[in-house]
Amino acid sequence: MVCLTGFMGSGKSTVGQLLAAQLAWRFVDLDEEIEQLTGLSISQIFEQQGEAVFRDIEHNCLARILGSASERDTRLVLALGGGTFAQPRNSMLLREFGSTPRGSGTVMIWLDCPMEDLLQRCVLMGDRPLFRNEASFRRLYQERLPFYQQADYRVESGGEPLRVVEQILALGILGRSIRVIADGNLPGASIV
Repeated sequence: MVCLTGFMGSGKSTVGQLLAAQLAWRFVDLDEEIEQLTGLSISQIFEQQGEAVFRDIEHNCLARILGSASERDTRLVLALGGGTFAQPRNSMLLREFGSTPRGSGTVMIWLDCPMEDLLQRCVLMGDRPLFRNEASFRRLYQERLPFYQQADYRVESGGEPLRVVEQILALGILGRSIRVIADGNLPGASIV
């Protein structure tokens, strides 16, 4: 399993979908799973029930996804929420899953995006419940940064999403040949 972590706007969902397609693995977006489970948007959960309730729902949903992936031995690319890995019980759950026989191939990748790119991306999106203003945005990033830095790998995600996927594949950590479908490369070609 590949878990993508990073701040809001770092490209976890977009890169995750592309990476899963390249690997022919299943893609799961934790925030989408939460929305599907609750019938509410992430913003609505924050507004109506508060962050503490959201974090409980997030933890339970994460545990369910990991349990299902383990039971079914599913190859999975999981896009975490921006604050998921910054919650100690979630990072512990992910580390515990990674130490089990079925989860031993789990890798945590931090999509590190320059602050100015994050700001530009998030200003354009209206569905970010913790994006209030630039000062609080920068403060929240600094609070979460030490958690992101605990990931197994760091990949720069300020560029085009396909380039970010190429960087992940170039790490050589996924242990299998990868088909390349972008930019006209033929399936079966390997990334060097």
